[in-house]
Amino acid sequence: MDKDAFIAIIEAHQKLIYKVCHLYCQDPHDREDLQQEIIIQLWTSIHRYNGSVKLSTWIYKVALNTAIVYYKKERRHRAKNLSHTGALWTVVAEIDASDEMKRIELLHYHIQQLNETDKAIMLLYLDNTRYQDIAQIVGITETNVATKISRLKHALKKKLKKHINK
Repeated sequence: MDKDAFIAIIEAHQKLIYKVCHLYCQDPHDREDLQQEIIIQLWTSIHRYNGSVKLSTWIYKVALNTAIVYYKKERRHRAKNLSHTGALWTVVAEIDASDEMKRIELLHYHIQQLNETDKAIMLLYLDNTRYQDIAQIVGITETNVATKISRLKHALKKKLKKHINK
């Protein structure tokens, strides 16, 4: 694939890549690093795309796999340094839940606390991805996707209500 065609693919799927980066990295610099890593992974593996799934589905899979690896490396690195989780939690706990943007931020905060697979499933679900495509991207059955989404929605709703009722 030539450079111009690849750039066109990246530009067409820029929002998808941004969503993955935003969900897995809170720090803007980390997001940029992850975005670059995703683009590198896409460039080095684009020749393996065989058209058996939609291009966006394949890009999601590469982006999520790259983000998961990046997230694990970052988590190990941050564990050695001071954790910012305590300070972040203090800010989240003080949120006035009547503000819609704050509710969305609170939802994103709780999604970020999920394990890598559940986080990926929720990202795809919130992006209105079909269960069949989520199953292909994550590597589980469509029935398992439906079950996980139901359980995740229930758990997230419970956590949000807990904060709203404080």
